[in-house]
Amino acid sequence: MDALVAAARKALAAAGDPAKAEEMRAYMKSALPFRGVPKPVRQRLTRQLFAEHPLPDKATLVAVTRELWREAEFREERYVAIDLTGHRAYAPWQDSGLLPLYEEMIVTGAWWDYVDEIAIRRVGPLLRAEPGVLGPVLRRWAVDPDLWRRRTAIICQVGAKEATDLSLLTHAIEASIGEREFFLRKGIGWALRQHSRLDPGWVAEFVATHPGLSPLSVREALKYVPR
Repeated sequence: MDALVAAARKALAAAGDPAKAEEMRAYMKSALPFRGVPKPVRQRLTRQLFAEHPLPDKATLVAVTRELWREAEFREERYVAIDLTGHRAYAPWQDSGLLPLYEEMIVTGAWWDYVDEIAIRRVGPLLRAEPGVLGPVLRRWAVDPDLWRRRTAIICQVGAKEATDLSLLTHAIEASIGEREFFLRKGIGWALRQHSRLDPGWVAEFVATHPGLSPLSVREALKYVPR
């Protein structure tokens, strides 16, 4: 077992609150139990853990992340895995070579608390850095049978502002317009709502020309669009 993995498990166990654990598990509808470590506490722990256990190279980052992820017995261990991939010390290693790792986490995590963080804070920046590589992948994900790959394709540009690839956003949304799945409908509305902060006219026109959008998607999309 990697030293960082062992230290993370020990720290989470020591900081856990059984009462909070049950509340957190119920809220997240999680099959994995929780330790009961709130996010601010976990962030303090990971700052110390990552400083005390630096990783020597990108391959080690991938290996340790996978160990935390695949062998997790508590949900917070997977949160630590996500935190580790976003640690500022490892920013130079963020490139399309990490996409297989993120894809595994998206598909096996299969819930919004994991997927949204990875989609927006990991996959999104990779798309902007390497559009020629990530763009075709996300276009395939937009029509993939897997719900969470689809949601990733839809929401990965949340926060991209002027760097938003509108062609990709349109493709991703149109691919799921007829889907009844809540997380796709909500994701479509979220992606459009965020872009409306930059270009409300584009979003208003998109909604007007896509009558198949669900009421949930439309309501979310037009939340900040002047009427």
